[in-house]
This record gives sequence, structure tokens and C-alpha cells, in this order.
Amino acid sequence: MGNILSLSCVDVFDLQHCFFRGNLSCLDFYTRVWIPDPEDVWRAAEIIKDYKEGEPILYLKLEDETPLEYRIGPKDNALPFLRNPDILVGENDLTALSYLHEPAVLHNLKVRFTESNHIYTYCGIVLVAINPYEQLQIYGEEVINAYSGQNMGDMDPHIFAVAEEAYKQMARDERNQSIIVSGESGAGKTVSAKYAMRFFATVGGSANDTNVEEKVLASSPIMEAIGNAKTTRNDNSSRFGKYIQIGFDRSYHIIGANMRTYLLEKSRVVFQAEDERNYHIFYQLCASASLPEFKDLALTSAEDFIFTSQGENIFIEGVNDAEDFEKTREAFTLLGVNDSNQSSIFRIIASILHLGNVEICSERDGDSCHILKNDPHLAHFCQLLGVELEQMEHWLCHRKLVTTSETYVKNMSRKQAANARDALAKHIYAHMFDWIVEYVNKSLHTSSKQHSFIGVLDIYGFETFEINSFEQFCINYANEKLQQQFNQHVFKLEQEEYMKEQIPWTLIDFYDNQPCIDVIEAKLGILDLLDEECKVPKGTDQNWCQKLFDRLSSSVHFQKPRMSNTSFIVIHFADKVEYQCDGFLEKNRDTVYEEQINILKASKVRENNILTPRAQYHSHNNTPSSRVNVRASKPTPKVPNKEHRKTVGHQFRSSLQLLMETLNATTPHYVRCIKPNDEKEAFSFESRRAVQQLRACGVLETIRISAAGYPSRWTYPDFFNRYRVLMKKSDMTIGDKKLVCRNLLETLDPDKFQFGKTKIFFRAGQVAYLEKLRADKFRSACIKIQKTVRGWLQRVRYQKIRKSAINLQRYGRGYMARRYAEQLRLTRAALIFQKQYRMVRERRDYLRVRQAVVTIQAFTRGTLTRRIFQEFLLHHKAMMIQKHVRGWLTRRKFRRARNAAITIQCAYRRMRAKRELKQLKIEARSAQHLKKLNTGMENKIVQLQRKMDDQVQSKIHGSTHVVEVNKLQKELEMMRSRQGDGSQLTSLQDELEKLRAELQEAHTHMKKLEEKHSNEKMGLEQVRYQSLKGSASQSVGRVQAELDEERQRYQNLLREFSRLEQRYDNLQEMSNGSLSPPTLQFQPGHKRNNSTQSSLESDSNYPSISTSELGDTDDAIQVVEEMGVEKAAMDIGVFMKLQKRVRELEQERKRLQVNLEKMEDQVNCKVGPCLSLRQELESENKKLKNDLNELRKAIADRASQNSSSNELQDGYNLLLGQLKAANEELEVRKEEVLILRTEIVSAAHQKEETTNQIVTSDWGYLNEDGELGLAYQGLKQVARLLEAQLQSQARKHEDELAAFNTQIELLKDDIEKKQEMLNHTMSLSPEAQVEYSVQQEITRLTNDNLVRTLQPPTPYTLIHIIILFIMSQKLVEKLEKNERKLKKQLRIYMKKVPDMEGERAKPQLTRQVTVQRREKDFEGMLEYYKEDEALLVKTLITDMKPNAVSATVPCLPAYILFMCIRHADYINDDQKVHSLLTSTINAIKKVLKKNNNDFEMTSFWLANTSRLLHCLKQYSGDEAFMTQNTAKQNEHCLKNFDLAEYRQVLSDLSIQIYQQLIKVAEHMMQPMIVSAMLESESIPSLAGVKPMGYRNRSSSMDGEGPGSYTLEALIRQLGQFHSVMGEHGLDPEIAGQVIRQLFYSINAVTLNNLLLRKDVCSWSTGMQLRYNISQMEEWLRGKNLHQSGAVVNIEPVIQAAQLLQVKKKTSQDAEAICSLCTSLTMQQIVKILNLYTPLNEFEERVTVSFIRNIQNRLQDRNDVPMLLVDTKHTFPVLFPYTPSALSLETLHIPANLSLDFLTRV
Repeated sequence: MGNILSLSCVDVFDLQHCFFRGNLSCLDFYTRVWIPDPEDVWRAAEIIKDYKEGEPILYLKLEDETPLEYRIGPKDNALPFLRNPDILVGENDLTALSYLHEPAVLHNLKVRFTESNHIYTYCGIVLVAINPYEQLQIYGEEVINAYSGQNMGDMDPHIFAVAEEAYKQMARDERNQSIIVSGESGAGKTVSAKYAMRFFATVGGSANDTNVEEKVLASSPIMEAIGNAKTTRNDNSSRFGKYIQIGFDRSYHIIGANMRTYLLEKSRVVFQAEDERNYHIFYQLCASASLPEFKDLALTSAEDFIFTSQGENIFIEGVNDAEDFEKTREAFTLLGVNDSNQSSIFRIIASILHLGNVEICSERDGDSCHILKNDPHLAHFCQLLGVELEQMEHWLCHRKLVTTSETYVKNMSRKQAANARDALAKHIYAHMFDWIVEYVNKSLHTSSKQHSFIGVLDIYGFETFEINSFEQFCINYANEKLQQQFNQHVFKLEQEEYMKEQIPWTLIDFYDNQPCIDVIEAKLGILDLLDEECKVPKGTDQNWCQKLFDRLSSSVHFQKPRMSNTSFIVIHFADKVEYQCDGFLEKNRDTVYEEQINILKASKVRENNILTPRAQYHSHNNTPSSRVNVRASKPTPKVPNKEHRKTVGHQFRSSLQLLMETLNATTPHYVRCIKPNDEKEAFSFESRRAVQQLRACGVLETIRISAAGYPSRWTYPDFFNRYRVLMKKSDMTIGDKKLVCRNLLETLDPDKFQFGKTKIFFRAGQVAYLEKLRADKFRSACIKIQKTVRGWLQRVRYQKIRKSAINLQRYGRGYMARRYAEQLRLTRAALIFQKQYRMVRERRDYLRVRQAVVTIQAFTRGTLTRRIFQEFLLHHKAMMIQKHVRGWLTRRKFRRARNAAITIQCAYRRMRAKRELKQLKIEARSAQHLKKLNTGMENKIVQLQRKMDDQVQSKIHGSTHVVEVNKLQKELEMMRSRQGDGSQLTSLQDELEKLRAELQEAHTHMKKLEEKHSNEKMGLEQVRYQSLKGSASQSVGRVQAELDEERQRYQNLLREFSRLEQRYDNLQEMSNGSLSPPTLQFQPGHKRNNSTQSSLESDSNYPSISTSELGDTDDAIQVVEEMGVEKAAMDIGVFMKLQKRVRELEQERKRLQVNLEKMEDQVNCKVGPCLSLRQELESENKKLKNDLNELRKAIADRASQNSSSNELQDGYNLLLGQLKAANEELEVRKEEVLILRTEIVSAAHQKEETTNQIVTSDWGYLNEDGELGLAYQGLKQVARLLEAQLQSQARKHEDELAAFNTQIELLKDDIEKKQEMLNHTMSLSPEAQVEYSVQQEITRLTNDNLVRTLQPPTPYTLIHIIILFIMSQKLVEKLEKNERKLKKQLRIYMKKVPDMEGERAKPQLTRQVTVQRREKDFEGMLEYYKEDEALLVKTLITDMKPNAVSATVPCLPAYILFMCIRHADYINDDQKVHSLLTSTINAIKKVLKKNNNDFEMTSFWLANTSRLLHCLKQYSGDEAFMTQNTAKQNEHCLKNFDLAEYRQVLSDLSIQIYQQLIKVAEHMMQPMIVSAMLESESIPSLAGVKPMGYRNRSSSMDGEGPGSYTLEALIRQLGQFHSVMGEHGLDPEIAGQVIRQLFYSINAVTLNNLLLRKDVCSWSTGMQLRYNISQMEEWLRGKNLHQSGAVVNIEPVIQAAQLLQVKKKTSQDAEAICSLCTSLTMQQIVKILNLYTPLNEFEERVTVSFIRNIQNRLQDRNDVPMLLVDTKHTFPVLFPYTPSALSLETLHIPANLSLDFLTRV
């Protein structure tokens, strides 16, 4: 108890600030206090009786309602500490507490750690980190991004906040920084230092591809493997200290690092205590000993080696040594350690293990020893290190003594030899450790100039064990030095704060541990005496200890134990520590025998390079980097020259002095790690262990220094907002808030506060007093409100009762009167009821008796009748059975007789048939010549029937057919007369009629089957459609999700490509400067369209996607959109069936190809007339060309001879006359073509008649030998052929009728077009009429020639039509070329004529020809010269400003560029197309790189790039993109080039620009979001302010942070973004996606800050946040963007705001929260509940049980274990195809663009 009460913080000042207003005379009733406790250190209690000053007993009540009498007095206990208000419990910063003392600090840390699971807490400038012994999801990259760029006091405490503060101060103050991480073993120092370095590696990544940050992080697993081990307190304890300097350049990117190590615990190599391990690398190597590359190391399990098995447990729970060894090897490789060096390191480690197993045997005398012969471990040791076995065996058991005259070899005892062996092992490991550290520094070293650095010090904390030796002494000495530096720095910062606020500063006494340091390091101090004793030849630990007693006994920090002469006590700042002197001299000397070192030097293998000591061995760890300029505060003490070899203590003192100089030259930041318990239980807090570490690490000293002055500090606005309820109404009208605050504080003691420039400083406890006044004010206001409300409620209740009583009386009296009247009516009614009832009862009795009698009679008669019917039925059934049995017997007898007769008949008939068959065979052999004579009879009958049918059909064409038919009938009658038996022919005719009837029935049946088949087919198709529709609706979501994922992966790759491209540009600029322009990075090719490609390719129902556009994501998506999602899904469903059908069609196509080749050979002879006709047409065209040339010459001659307008008119008349002559000649040619066609048709008919002609023969031969009777089978076939021919004729007639109708429609259309042309011609001027008529005549002639060429002379098949079509295509191309040439020549002539007229001084004609008629011929193209391409790109892209084209058509540069591309395509110049597109893309990239922070420029070029992409699609000629085009736009499609690859490049470029646009917008909005959404008071007077801590009081960015932004500013910025995108013509769909992404960013930043800031997790913040979100939703609806998906993205923030506002008490509330917060993960919900902070005492905190209830309910959720939202996530962008309705020929180019070199075509 006495030890607990001796607190460093309890002094007179603490007693003064323990009470309200400093009143020591009384403690009020119900005041809560802290009292000492032997188990929990401090225990909460409550005063149950008022205490007066001087009373010896304080009456208390503990939390478990136990009463306690607490004695107070000088000899008993001091006055207890007061507890802080509940509103301050759980604060982020301990200095924000109103009462600053040890129990308040301990309780605050415990509440935050156990209830809220917060492991970090600020204590002034110190970050207190408690080891949770559990992996937490608070160190991801999204957390780093959340803390990057934030002020330290704005976010929850975190190691990243300290790292960000150091990084920010380094960049702002240009001063080196240090982060000092300290704590005892197992407190988490190494992990904290590692996360700090990870933060620097992420935020300050290298500017080039050297990946220095990865190398810095890779050094951690190496140093942990060779320098960390398992101890009783920590599974991964660092057994050395290290200071890592991370170097930065002027841009504050990491360029290198340097590491210094301190005091490696070498004794651990040869000895480990129980339940401890050696260094991890030994166990890792043993776990991987089975690998092939380690076979020669001869290693087995770690249990087999002495150096690794002394702790009796070689395993660590949850650690896989083999996997960690792979990580160590990977880290070695990343740092550049080659395989040979790695092999050398592993051989050295294995040799140390074998050396520990070398068995040394003692001789009988005990003074000598030897090693067993053939010791395998010694052989392995010598083999691995390449030393001689005999020498090592000898010098392990002997030592050399050198005197001035002789050299002696002395035997060593077994113990001495074992010590020498262990010393050699420690020496080898230490040298290997130093070599690895040096190699790591070499790999992290850079040749670049270092501008500044941040150091991370990971050093051991204060240690005290049962047995403390030399290592603990050095560790505690280092902590004394660090504590001194810490105290000085804290005192300095506190003084600077007071001076800054111009507050009187009086010196505050603080603990200075310089006397303790002097005892250790001063002259004749502990270390000095130790070094002196080490120089004495026979110095011993006891002699050294006696010297300490003699020299230092007068010091207050040094004591001699009462019961020991071999130990001493040093009183450190943290505790008294007793050190055992045994081993101090040996460890300080660190002696290794020279003979063993010489053997290692003589090694023949490369390991000698690692083990051999070098001159700089002892200095490389002690010298800073050459790039770091460190100015020491004190000169380093020089070492006397007489010292030959430095001791370990001297080396440690020198390195510690250098470390202190480095820290003093930097700005330090402190992280104090606390170990909460010794059992390593997760989130278990032991107060005794924690308070020991708090006292040792200086946290309480920081609080004491802070409490000595004015610890509580408020800014004037915050104080005004918090305590304005205490102010008078007259003070509220004053505009000066400082004056208002002064007026309020006038009632307090002036010594309790001070007014600074920007803040008010309060003594400890004064904020609690103000909180009490505020609570009293609220309480009195609540009482007044309650009084008034209760009085009003009682008055209302009385009035209601009185009114109710009157109503009750009125209704009661009325009720009594009504009740009496009702009784009278009931009495009368009762009499009537009785009379009626008696009558009804008697009548019912009579009717019941009568009904019973009738029923009995009915049942009796029915029974008799049924009996008679049953007897009759039985007789009838018997007769039926007899009838059927007798009939069956008779039929069976008959069938048996009939079967027997049939069997006999069959046998007899078979016998006769065999006989007849034999006879017929004999006759067949003798009648063979008769069959030869009758050969071909059937064919003749078939031919005859065909001839008859043809003559019948041709009867309508002439009388010759009738005569032929009569002739044939006569011959048929003659044949019948010659026929002997006419009955046979009659029977044949009857058979023919029957067959025809059967054929008709078959046709009818076939039609029925076809109808049935069609109905079934339609039903099946409907069923299949329904099933496919159902499956499609299910698969749409899955397909869309896969599409989004694929688009996301593609755009992520594209973003990575742009980042690498940017990095490549940066490197190129760094190497080449700005002299050479960047080369073209992507020059895709393009391909020509096949000029003979048929347009039939696009006639399918579904649009096809070419192979070159498979990578074009936007095109594919557009096709899917145009097809419809259901249709696309249905196509996928029937894909397998379509594949089968495709295979069948492929086989059919091959077969038709073979038939086509055969038919082409046969039709060659038929195409001859067409070829001749083609030649005639070509000659006709040549004639027309010659006539036109003659016409042009004649007009030119006339123009040169005559200058009058009459002569000009004659020239035009001549031109018209010659055109008429050409038309007449054309009519003649038409008649010739018609004649030729008639001849061809008649020739074809003649040929057909010739082939169908039947050579008539004598009908008499048809009836020879009775062969006509054998032809009836042929007649059946003839009937079928006739039916088929009739059907074909009907179809042909229908086709002809349809063709005639089509021709009629075409003629009507032609007439309408000519009428329109005539009207248009009449409206033109005479010159234009001539030009237009010439053009129309040439077009008509060309079309007529084409039509005549395409008209076949005979009805050819489809194959012939295809051949003619191909031939006509070639002819059309030639005719079009001729037409274009003629039109150009005619235009040139028309241009020359007015020029010549102008020379004759005709101003009227000159004005006439300047009329802009050429606009009518404008084809939407712009022509430019190749040398003007650079000027074009410079004008339209490089120098283009968005405001220059703001008043014109949106996306004007894109249209102009496309019109230039069209002209290059028109003239078929592929080089020009390639060069222009490549220059355009590179110029856009260059402009965007130059203006990478300009939202307007980025939006402008995103709109133009996407518009250029849409133009390339719209005018590509692909049917999928031409559905919305006009006829004129279809004429403007590209003719020669397929630019699909360039479309892909532009699509990628658009995605890059979109990503840059998002990046710029997010960068502009980033500083606004938190202030606008969480901090600004959109609803005035709603937010409350709580007391602030040191971090909020003295932020690193005081006075330099940006101004606060309001919600209106954020909405105004969003509106500006939207308006800029709209002005530049960006597609609304893309603008909606931009807004959706920005809303996601707002959600992510707001939610992340909400999850990392305790001060904003309150009910009022939830109200403010919900109001802000509603305003943003209103803005979305106003801009018609509510369907863009932006609202869905802010759903998590909406639910977080609702979570802050809902009730959080009962299980029903928990269930409501679980159903409400569906967009928040379980970690986020629990985090918000833990952070929820009441702003006043009327609110309640969320209980731990309620949070556990929420966690249990949400365990079934499959949420991603994510706390923070990824702020860098980008949704995949989709560029929908939006064609332009603008006609290119109507586009106007402004004159201010200076594009005069472009010519409109």
C-alpha cells in the first residue's frame, strides 16, 4: 500500500486543484473520487456524507454499494483524487481531462482499451499505444490515405497520425524529424516502428522505378529474423536497438535509408532461459533443412542442437518457421543479396549450431580437457567454415600466453574451454549480424543528394528482472538519456505555447535525471570504473563492485544492498533496480582468443569475408550517413589514445551519445508502447502492469508538467459555443466574442484562468467547474420547463375531468329514462312473445308427429320394393352370363375349325406356287428375245404423255397446238381400234382416276399435316421463347455484373498503363530535358475496306461486330444496347443450336459451291450476249465523252470569239442541242437493246422446244405384245410430275405479278422524283438550270446503262444473277469515275465562263457569279496541305482555349478534325489519315499533361475526344451505328479506310481523360468535404463543443490550414462542375457518371472521417449530416440527376447519420439498427457505436452489452472485413454511343480560329 501511495504526481499542487473553486474546506455529497487499492491500483468511490476540513474520516460508498470509512491525515492517507465528469471519460487526448492525475489517466486508457477497443491515445505530444495482442484491420492502405494530409488533432489517435505529423513538419519546416518508439519487451515497439515506415513508404514513395520504399520495408523481416527472439514476455522481442534514417529528396520522395544498431544481445546465441528461444533465423533454417540446397549443412530438427533447445520449446504458437524463412530469403533477394552470399550466411548459422554441439571432455586432473576423436559436429563446423580440423580442435582446448620473453601454450579446463567455445560462437554471430546490417545499408544507400530525413528509433524500454546484469544496465542507461531528452522537449514545447499566447511564464519545476546519468557516465562513474577494472590484469567483478561502494556511496541515486556485497542498486527515474556484478567484466571485455580468430582468418572459403573483422567494423554503426548534417549540442568526449581496444560499455556510450546528438538535432515525436498484461490475452487490461509502464515511460511526467500550469485551453469561438448558456442576454448582443468571454469569467477567481491571444487558459479543474455550472443551468432550465409543463398538464386534466363529469350526468339521466321506457316495451312484448311461442310449440308438436308417420310408411314401402328389384336383377345377370359363355364357346370352336382349314389351304397353295414358279422360270429363259424388243417402252409412254401435256398447255398460244392434239387423239383412237381387248385400257384409265383421287387426298392430308406441324411449331417456339425469356431475365444480372467486372479490369489496366506512360514521360524529361519532343507512343495501323464487298453482309437481323473491334468495349456495349438485353440473352441461350445449324449450312454451302462451278461452265455460252452488250455500252460511254469534249471546245471557241451575252446564250443553246442529240442516240441504243433481248428470248424458247421435242413414231408399235398394260406405273409418276409443274407455274405467275406491281411502284416513285426535280429546276437561275440538267442527264444515262446491264435476256438462276451483278459492279465503278471526271471538267468550264465575262467589264455578271452556290455542293469535308498539319494541330489542340469556341457548336474541334479525316479518306491518302490521327492523339495527351489540374480543360477535351470517337463510329459505314443517321449523313460515311483500331485508341484515351477528370475534381473537392459535411453548422446552434486536448490546441498547422467550407460551397462546386461539362457538350450520360463518382468520393471521405473521429460521432452531428445529405439530394433532383445512381453511393453515410440518431438501449433498438444499416459493415457499425460521444450529461453512452448484442446479431452477415471505404475506387466508365444530328455540310467555322488554310470541299 505504501508503494502505491508514493506517487510522483501527488504533491501540494495536486491537492489544490482537486476541488471545485479550490475550496479545501468541504467535499459535497455525491462527489465521486478515486482511492488507492492494492489490486486495481485505484478504485472508484462516492462520498455519502459531507466532509468538513479537519475531519479524520471520509465516508465513502464503493461501486458495489459497499460502505467504506476512509481515514485522512498526515500519517494516514491524503485527500483522494476527484473523478472527471462522465462526458470526459474516453477522451482521445488525456490532456483534455479536467482533472489530470494518475487514476484519471489509467481509467481513461482502460475504458478506451477494453470497452471501445481503441489502442491509441494521445497524452500531449506522446502517443500511447497499448498492445491488443490481436490483428486489427486499421493498418490498410485506405487508412493510410485517410490520415495522409490530415492534421494530427483532427483524426483519432493513430501511429499514422504521428507519422503524418513528422512528414508534414519535415516538408513545412525543412527540419529533420525523429519518431522515438519505446516500451518494454512485448509492448509492440517493433510493430509500431514497422507501421510508421510503411506509412512513409506509401506516402513518400520513390519518384522513379528504384522501389526504395519496398527495400526499406524488406529490411524488416531480415532484421527480425537475425535480431528478434521469443522471450517470456514477447514472442517476437527485439534483442537489439535500431535507428533507421529514411532519406528524402527535395520533392520529399524516399531516396534511401540507413540503419544503426545498438547492443545486440549476443549471450542469447549460447543461452536461453526456460520457455525462450534463440534468434528466429536458427529455427527457420532448421525447419527448412530438408530442402535440396541445404543438404550439405547437415542440419536436423532444432531440438537436436544445444544452442536452440535450452528453452525446452522450439515452437511458437501460430508461427510457421518454414514460411517465415521463405519471406526472409525473398527479402534478401529484394535487397540484392545474391545466392552465394545467402548461402554463406546460412553456412555460418549452421556452423554455429554445430559448434554448440561440440562435446568437450575433461581430463582426470581437471585442469585440461580434450575433444572426442571424430566428433561429427566439429567436422561439420570446420567443413562449413573451411578451417583446419586439427588446429581448431587444438585451440578449442588450449590458449596461448604471451610474455615479454616467452610464449606459453596453456591447457584450459572444461569450463574454460566451454566459455571459449561460446565466446567464439557469439563472436561469429555478431560479425555476421554486423555484415548483414552493413549490406542492408549498402543496398539502401543512394547516390542522390539527401535533403532531409525522418528517423525511426526502435529501442528497448526500461527493464527490471529478478536478476539484472550488464545488458539491463545498458538498456536502463539508454532510457535515462532518452527520458532526459523527453523531459526537456516537453518543457520546451509548453514554454513555447505560453510565449506564443503572451501569457506570463513562471518556471515550473520538473524532474531532471541528470544526477542519475552522472552516476553512470561521469568521470569515475560506473562505466568509467568498469573500464578501469577491465584493464587490470587480475581484475574481478568483486573488486569492481567494492570500488563502486567506495566512490559512489555518497550519491542519492546509488545504494548498497543490505544483504549482498556483489550487487548494487541504481535509483532510476522509473524504479530502483538491483544489478548483479557477476559477469560485468567479462561482458564488457567481450574477449575472444586470438588463436581462434586467426584460424577463422585462414579460412579458404568466401565466408571468411563475412567473419573477418574490418577496420570500420566498430564505426559503421556509429557514423551517420554522409548526406545527413547533424549538429551536436555538446562536443563528443574524445577517447584517450592509450586505449588499444574499446570495451563494450565504451562503444555503447559513444553510440548513445551520437544518437542523442542526432535526436537533439531533429524534431522528436514520441510513441510509448504499453503491455496490458503478461498472459498475452487480447484486450485484457491489468492496471498494476499498466501503471508501472506509465510511470516508467514518462507519460505521467508529461501530465504533471502540463498540470503545473494551465492544462485546459479553449479557443474563444469554441468557448463561446459551449458556455453561452451561462451568459447574459445583454452579452449575447455583443459582436466581440473575446469580450463576451471575459465578461463571463469575471465571476471566477482571476488566478484560475488567463486570456491569451487566441485561447483561454484554465487551471486544472476549472473546466469541470464550468461544466458543473453549465449542467446546473440546464438543470434549472429543465426544472422550470417541467414546472410549467406539469401545471399546464394538470389544468388541462382538471378541465377534461369537469367536462367529463357533466357529460356523464347528462348521459346517466337520459339512460335511466330510456331504461324505464324500454322496460314498458319489454313487458308488452313479453306477452306477445308468450302467446306466439305457445302456438308455435303446439304446431311444431303436431307437425313432428305427422312427419314421423309419413317417414315410417315411406321407408317400409321402399324396403319391399328394393327386395323385389334385387331378385329380378339376380335372374337377369344369370341369363347374361349364360348368353356370353355360350357365345364364347361357339366362337372358339369356329376359330379352331377355320384356322385348320386355312392352314391346309396355305400348304396346298404353296405347293402349287412352287410348281408355277418353276414353270415361269423355264418360260423366261425361252422368251429372252421378246424382252429385248420391248426395251424402252415405258420411256416412250412417259415421253408421249409429256408431249400431250405440253400441247394441251400450248393450246392457248395458237391453233397449231389444237391440230396436234386432234392428230394425237385420232392416232389414239386408231390404236384403240387395233387393240384386241379394250377392257384393259378401260381398267387402266379407271386406275388412273383412282390414282388421281388418291393424289388429291394425299394433298389434302399433307396440307392438314403441314397446318398441324406449323401449329405445333408455333407452340414449341412460344414455349421455348417463354423459357428463354425466363432464363434471360435471370442471366441478365449475372451478365451485367460480369460485364462491369470486365470493364473495371480493363479500365484499371488502362489506368495502370497511363500511370506507367506518365512515369516514362517523366523519366524521359528528366534525362533529355525539354529539348526533344516526346515520341509517338502509339501508332496503330489501319486497313482498307474491300471495294467489292457486298452490302448483303449487313442484311442479317442482328448487327455483327468485326474482328478489329473486338477490343472496343464501347462498341460492343452499344451493340448489346441496340439489340436489347433480353434479345442478347436469348441469343446466348440458343447459341448451341445455332452452332449446329451453322455446321449444316456450311456443308450446304460447300455443296452449292460445287454446283456453282458446274453451272458456271454451262452458262458461259449464255453470257456471251451480255459481254457484247457491255462492250457496246462502253463504246457508247466513250462516244458520249467525245461528244462532251467537242461540246466543251465549241463553247470555248464561241466564248473566245464573241463577248456578248447573246453569244453566251447561243453557247448554252448549242450545249442543250447536243445533249438532245445524245438523248436521241441513246433512245436508238435502247431500241437496239430491246431487239437484242427479244432475239435472245426467242432463241432460248426455240432451244427449249427443241430439247422437249418428241420424235413421233408409229402408234401401232405401242400396242405390240400387249406392253401398253405395263405402263400404268409410269402414269403414276407422270401424275406427280404434272402436279409439280402446275405448282411451279402458279408460283411463277405470282412472282411475275409481284414484279409488275413493283415496277408500277418504281415508276410512280420515278414520276414523283422527276416532278420534284422539275420544280427544283424551275426555281434555279438559268446558269444553274443548265448545270443541274447536265448533271441529271449524265446520272440518268449512267443509271439506264446500269439497269440494262443488270437485265438478263433470259430468266437466269440466282448464280447467273450473282455473276451479272459482279460484272455490273465493275462497270458501275468505271462509269462513276467517268462521271466524276466529266463533272469536274464541266465545273471548271462553268467557272471559266464568268471569269472571261468579268474581263469584259460586266460588274453585274461579276456580282452574279459571286453568289455562294458552292455551298449547295459542299460535301462536309475540309482539305488541307500536308505541310499545314502541324499548324492545324497547334491551332485546334495545343493552343485551343475552351472559351474561344464557347459561343459556337459544342465539340467544334472534334467536328473539324473529323472533316479533315474525311477528306483524307476521300482522296484515299492513308499516310495523311495515319499522320493526322496520330498527331491528334499525341497533342491531346500533351495538352492534358500540361493542364493536369485544370478541370475545364480536361472536361473540354473529354467532350471533344468522345465526340470524335462517336463521329468515327457514326460515319464508319457499319450498319450498327447508322440506324439513326439521315440519308445525307449516310452519304458522308468513310469510303476507303476502316479506322476501328483508332476507335479503340480514342476509346482508351477517353477513359484516361475521364480518370484524370475524376482525379482533378476529387482533388478540388477534397478539402471541402469534411468541413462541409461534418463541421459546418448548416443548422445553427445545433452542434456542441467538447473540451479539447493538446493536439487540438497546438496543431502542426495552426494558422496555416484552409478556411472552413460550408455545404453551400460544396454544392456550388458540384454545380460548377456540372455546368462546365454541359457547356462543353459532354454527353449527359458521362456527366451523370462523373457526378456519381464524385458522390462516391464524398461518401467515402465523409464516412472514413466519421469512423476515425470521436468528436463528430454524436447525435447533433447525425442531425447535421442528415440535413446536408437532404440538401444534396435536392440538388440532384434539381439537376435531373437523381437517376444517375449518385444517391445509392451515399447510402452508407445516410445510414451512419441515422445510426447516430436512433435509440441505443434495448434489444428492440438493436434489431432496428441491424435492419436499418444494411449498407454498413459490422465493423463500421460497431466502430460508430464505440465512438458515439454524448455532448452533454443528458445523453448516455452506448453500453458495452448493447454493442455485444449488435455484434451477435450481425455475425451471420457475410460482410467484407472492411472498416474504411476505399477512397481510390473508381467505377468503370461507359461511353454510350450518341450520334450527332448535325449535318457536316452546314458547319460554320469561326474566323477567330484562324483556319484560313482549310478549304471546304
